[in-house]
Amino acid sequence: MTTLQSVPSLGTHPAAGSNPSRAETREQLSKATYDLLVIGGGILGITTAWHAAQSGLRVAMVDAGDFAGATSSASSKLLHGGLRYLQTGAVKLVAENHFERRAVSRTVAPHLANPLTFYLPVYKGGPHGATKLGAGVFAYSALSAFRDGVGHVIGAERAARDVPELRTENLKAVAVYGDGQMNDSRMALMTVRAAVEAGATVLNHAEVVGLRKSDGRVTGAELKDRTDGTEFGVNARLVLNATGPWVDHLRRMEDPNAAPSIRLSKGAHLVLKRTSPWRAALATPIDKYRITFALPWEDMLLLGTTDEEFEGDPADVAVNEADVAQILDEAAFSIRDQQLSRDLITYSFAGLRVLPGGPGDTAKAKRETVVTEGRGGMLSIAGGKWTTFRHIGRTVMHKLAQLPGRPLADDMEPVKLLPKHMPLPGLANPHAVEHRLLVDGGTPGPRMAADTARHLATHYGSLSFDIARLASGDAALAERIHPDAPEIWAQVVYARDYEWARTADDVLRRRTTLTIRGLDSEDIRSRVEDLLAKRP
Repeated sequence: MTTLQSVPSLGTHPAAGSNPSRAETREQLSKATYDLLVIGGGILGITTAWHAAQSGLRVAMVDAGDFAGATSSASSKLLHGGLRYLQTGAVKLVAENHFERRAVSRTVAPHLANPLTFYLPVYKGGPHGATKLGAGVFAYSALSAFRDGVGHVIGAERAARDVPELRTENLKAVAVYGDGQMNDSRMALMTVRAAVEAGATVLNHAEVVGLRKSDGRVTGAELKDRTDGTEFGVNARLVLNATGPWVDHLRRMEDPNAAPSIRLSKGAHLVLKRTSPWRAALATPIDKYRITFALPWEDMLLLGTTDEEFEGDPADVAVNEADVAQILDEAAFSIRDQQLSRDLITYSFAGLRVLPGGPGDTAKAKRETVVTEGRGGMLSIAGGKWTTFRHIGRTVMHKLAQLPGRPLADDMEPVKLLPKHMPLPGLANPHAVEHRLLVDGGTPGPRMAADTARHLATHYGSLSFDIARLASGDAALAERIHPDAPEIWAQVVYARDYEWARTADDVLRRRTTLTIRGLDSEDIRSRVEDLLAKRP
């Protein structure tokens, strides 16, 4: 087998038409005055940058880490209406969530999202009865205009055929409904790319170390490039703080006396190897308000999540032993022991939900988006959920258009005139892309493996052909990174040159699935770092 070490020229030079170098991007950021500087490259900042650029504003976006490097890549990977919100009577919210979910899944990014059938088991002595849950899933599907089928109830035997690891002891019935799923890291990166294609300038691993002010107004930021220590600044007419769990930290840069505006809830997840095929996901009620998920995802099984108040430095959030025990114990309500062996765990991750400040149980708190303005004129945005990321971007645009004095309104396209379903890059039928990759994806080299073609089609859409061309031009790039994963080395070069990857974690955790599969060995990490070092 050809190895990277035996091909010293591999990936030495950036591909033609690749992203600007970091030095070029820093120079561009420091020389221009932007209409809007977005600080924070999670999905809230990304969707704002995307919509603002589409509106005609000159936009810059920076993040201290990688794009979607924190909470936005630590979600439950769901595009969903929010079944539990029906309990609180939030019918309008569920309908709105369904609308956004369908838009993303069917017109904006069908190459990055897929439908997922959910089974909601009803056990003897459980918190809900079959009649109640049957009515609930019917109402839930009605709010999506039955476009994902009609919510209904099936028997235990039928459910066990689709989910062989389902516990059937004391299982009375199973309620069925439809929702959606995604790879959150890939969705975020494609949205970054959409923002750049609309004219935004972006830079990750660029930490804000101070705010620029003029006459008490925030007019930009001082930054430090974490990759080489270079310091530079960005001027902007308006600064938006979209730093998620760090939102109050940046607010205190603006105003040292700023009162806390948010509270944080920790959500932990486990990733396990599957012991059998799963043709549906499980959503098991734990109590009146909480549900534990078991989701087939990326050929693995995703379990979670926890929901507990978090205090301390957001950078320190991590999965601990108590989280692991809780997730496995709750999963055991509906999953057989053989699937819950700790030996099957390949990865764990935790993120922080940003909730409005105030008392009460975090599990019952609303996942709403809050936009506030500070004393220095900096806007701060916090909260929200992945499913409604497009709606959040439009909400911020409305806010920008209505600011006192309307400083940006004359320079931006009205939100109502923006295309309602702006697609993300790579938009294509993933089945058609997969077929083409299988037919000629290895030309002139060997034929592409079926699992690799499927993986590329559902993570890049039509951009898969760019990766296939890299692989066809160099046999070493066509090789698998690890024999037990579908990814090939061409994806590393592509991540470096087109997707702003700078570290091994950027590639292995967020641009591929090697880390979540437990396959990011020291050798692979070293070889990835060698490839990344060949890009200035």
